Amino acid sequence: MAEYALFLGCIMPLRYPGIETATMEVAKALEMDMEVLEGTSCCPAPGVFRSFDRNTWLALGARNLALAEEKGTQIVTVCNGCFGSLWEVADLIEKDEKKKEYANSILKEIGKQYNGGVKVRQLAEILYTEIGLDAIAAKVTNKLDYMKAAVHYGCHYFKPDIVKKIDNRERPKTLDELLEVTGATSVDYRHKNMCCGAGGGVRSRAKEVAQAMTDQKLEAMKESGANCIVDICPFCHLQFDQGQSGLGTSFPVIHLSQLYVMAFGLDEAINGFEAHTVPVKF
Repeated sequence: MAEYALFLGCIMPLRYPGIETATMEVAKALEMDMEVLEGTSCCPAPGVFRSFDRNTWLALGARNLALAEEKGTQIVTVCNGCFGSLWEVADLIEKDEKKKEYANSILKEIGKQYNGGVKVRQLAEILYTEIGLDAIAAKVTNKLDYMKAAVHYGCHYFKPDIVKKIDNRERPKTLDELLEVTGATSVDYRHKNMCCGAGGGVRSRAKEVAQAMTDQKLEAMKESGANCIVDICPFCHLQFDQGQSGLGTSFPVIHLSQLYVMAFGLDEAINGFEAHTVPVKF
């Protein structure tokens, strides 16, 4: 029985499958007992489903949690949206017995039940707190000292920070340190903690607003002297990768899992960089 079950979500397997293969290969290199959680649906996306119907959002999330409970695993996500949605569903069910009863009344129709207790984790948090920087550094065979990266945490990684207690939302450090253990430099920049622009359904409802937010972050990254973007979320990844055409920037966008493939000297073909709009080259 695996300890971790990777929740694929929607964006990663459909748009950037290289993030999935990179994540599994990095997990193997770090001796993490992880397998893909089969049969899942959308997390569901909080900016869409929860905005229209909280009960539907709750039931869909509970179904995904039930799949992990059946396998006796923790859920691992590499997407902040999935992390935020599943974490909040799990937290709500743990704290509200009526919500739990409602979710199970729906799950009963498909022969499932969620009893609670499944831990929802973000890969970056596991790497930082459980695997540790020293163990990661020991796997680095290819120093990425040519990278000056603008790291992007995204909104749902550490918020609500009062409850999650993963990092300090005003001065986060976990992703910076996970990056720099590879020899790359984390470049400070204005608007570092700002949304990529896509979250909360903004990209779907008002693409011009989403793009304006993305442009603001990209301008700040350009000012900082960064030569790439490192993120931990495929949706943020999509927004940055596809949102640079009108600004004249060409920052390669690299997910943390893909970064470790490069640093560990693994076969970079598994990163699937050919699916990126902006070529990953330095």
